[in-house]
Amino acid sequence: MPEPMTDAYRANARPYLYGDEREHLLLALDSGQYGHGEITEQFERAVADHLGVPDLVAVSTGTDALEIALTAAGIGRGDEVVVPSMTFCSTIQAVIAAGARPRFAEVDPQTLCVTDETIMEAVTDQTTAVMPVLYGGRAVDLRSIHDELAEHGITVVEDAAQAFGSHEGNVPVGATGVLTCFSFGPIKSLTCGQGGAIVPRNEAEATAARQMRLVGMAESPAERARSTSYRVERVGIRAHMSQLNAAIGLAQLAHFEKTRAVRKELWRSYAAALADVPGVQLVNCDVERTVPSMCVVLVNERDRVYEALRAKGIGVGAHYPPNHRQPAFSDWFRPLPVTEDIGRRVLTLPFHQHMALGDAQIVAEALEAAL
Repeated sequence: MPEPMTDAYRANARPYLYGDEREHLLLALDSGQYGHGEITEQFERAVADHLGVPDLVAVSTGTDALEIALTAAGIGRGDEVVVPSMTFCSTIQAVIAAGARPRFAEVDPQTLCVTDETIMEAVTDQTTAVMPVLYGGRAVDLRSIHDELAEHGITVVEDAAQAFGSHEGNVPVGATGVLTCFSFGPIKSLTCGQGGAIVPRNEAEATAARQMRLVGMAESPAERARSTSYRVERVGIRAHMSQLNAAIGLAQLAHFEKTRAVRKELWRSYAAALADVPGVQLVNCDVERTVPSMCVVLVNERDRVYEALRAKGIGVGAHYPPNHRQPAFSDWFRPLPVTEDIGRRVLTLPFHQHMALGDAQIVAEALEAAL
């Protein structure tokens, strides 16, 4: 296990490795096959078993997972996808890459997640999918509107990039029956270095996703090695998960219960340290059911507070600038006053497993002084 960082609160987020990732990575290197292979498929089976789902399709990034999932579900040109503006810009880029257009939705200011009300307020007669973003790792429960969405032929595609290990009620995110996409990027709770995955709803979606990630080819790399030809069944992209990344993910998965416990305890330490700090709203991540990916607060004069904390060496961030105000997405602008207020006030505190519990108190005291 690596030694703790000195002054770990100087980093906003940082990967945490348990040590045996190196051994797994060397085995993958020694295999001489660095693209999609048996180790990738072993990772897929292991994660599917962990979630209790019949299938999982590993891909190169969480962004690719979203684009492929939308396309596999039949979402494309002319379609509209309801999506919150309060998310990383890659969520919106994935919608556009799939050929659809975003319809921005508001979020709950207590959770920074969409709700059934904010989703239905944004739905139009051109909506064919809704994409709840599980901000901070918190599950989004849309069960009350699932029947209404289904009646209108609207598919739910979850952006669960930050939510691996979290639960909706007693059911793991990814096992709730909706089309779910994960990210296993560098600072995620489960990292592959880079990577993502799709939990398909049926065999047809799984087949489509597997073909799309390998530039549309029907045969696996192993099958192509035994043949003089191959079939390209659909338009696809090069988005497979490398065996090198899968090897890291397999090592990480073996330690995930420790990851879960440490991240929950760090978030609780922040909650206790911030409880009596005036002028701070701690965004509720529902820590009992969530493996937190961030610790997020809302403060007034955010930019001044941000600069003051950075000057003291505190690794704060601002996740995220609202997307409906971004120049690239101006064609789909609509007024979102709640999101815009959040965008002016949101501050993400240092949060990663190199931090000791006492680091939360140091950050809280610095935040109080800055305020």
